[in-house]
Amino acid sequence: MIKKVVIAAAGRGTRMLHLTKSKSKHLINIQKKPFLAYLLDNLLKAGYKELILVVGYKEKMMREFLRKYNYQAKVVNQFEILGKEEYGTACPLKCLKDIVGRENFLSIYGDNLYSIKDLKNFNIEDDYNWIAGFFHEHPEKYGVLQVENGFLKKIVEKPKQFVGNLINTGLYKFTPEIFEKLSQISLSPRGEYELTDAINLLANEKKVKVKEIEDYWLDFGNPADIIKLSQFLKSSKNFR
Repeated sequence: MIKKVVIAAAGRGTRMLHLTKSKSKHLINIQKKPFLAYLLDNLLKAGYKELILVVGYKEKMMREFLRKYNYQAKVVNQFEILGKEEYGTACPLKCLKDIVGRENFLSIYGDNLYSIKDLKNFNIEDDYNWIAGFFHEHPEKYGVLQVENGFLKKIVEKPKQFVGNLINTGLYKFTPEIFEKLSQISLSPRGEYELTDAINLLANEKKVKVKEIEDYWLDFGNPADIIKLSQFLKSSKNFR
């Protein structure tokens, strides 16, 4: 059974505009509780006991949040390890090879919310890597998963032409093989180290399977999402 989960929460969240001048977007309140608390609660209820929180922007506030809400988590500062200039979705995992070791683990972004059921569905102890897909009416805004017989063929980032509508939601189950692939990727055209580039290397070797989200996936990226999430949490049975 997988116990370790990596939560990437180093960034500020510039799309939240003025709301992140004094705190990271992960700590913006929804229904009087920081967004990150809902994610951590669901992870714990899903059975993941070892939380590894990768922080950077406003680390002190993150630690204060953990203490206030009594969360037990290992805190890793990405900026201290890689510096502030090295950027991209691969960076949190680049900090963790020695900490995670040879175990399978869950990887998730700290600005996404999933149901307890879907998180449990990713507790898969096998030799494959897994990625969560979600059918979306605007796939051009996301990474699109190209799938063949249950295996990931490739992730196509923000395609200009339609290649499918099953998108990447940022929920992964990884084997330690991901660390080998992370060491092989280079800067993307936009000057970042992209986790999806490492996943595509694994996909080339038929080592990545796809599982669809069954309940919901909510992305907490811009101010409009605050109202949307607030309404969702009021009506959702998971949070009563």
